[in-house]
Amino acid sequence: MTFKVGEKVVYPAHGVGIIQSIQTKVIQGKERTFYMLRILDNDMTIMIPTDNVEAVGLRRVIGRDMVNKVYQILRDRKKKKPVDQQTWNRRYREYTEKIKTGSVLEIAAVLRDLSVLKSDKELSFGERKMLDLARNLLVKELSIAKSHPEEKIKAELEEIFSQ
Repeated sequence: MTFKVGEKVVYPAHGVGIIQSIQTKVIQGKERTFYMLRILDNDMTIMIPTDNVEAVGLRRVIGRDMVNKVYQILRDRKKKKPVDQQTWNRRYREYTEKIKTGSVLEIAAVLRDLSVLKSDKELSFGERKMLDLARNLLVKELSIAKSHPEEKIKAELEEIFSQ
């Protein structure tokens, strides 16, 4: 998969970024080409070898067709397995793995599960941070995919989980 300068992409667990440049550098005597990716949320710059894009999970922002699938997952609370029967640290590990995949559908499932669990009982500190991370990753990507301000996406998510 190749990207162009200025293109918005998703880097797993970090969120949406912009390809700022494509640079060639000599590392240990070998010439390698890198995407210079600036993450939008925290202004961090990451160098990603162009030949390693698939291994790290770098991908394009979802299209409008996937937006509907994300909202379906968020609204579908019936398919959710009973997460409150697991210990919080086991849930945390499971959610961390899902977020690391970079799959917007997995991130949506984490947000849904933690939001539902939060309505039943108090979340651990780690789970609250995971909930915030999943929400932020999803809001940023949905905002770009739908061409809506982030505030509107946040309001839509709040409405889904207030029902």
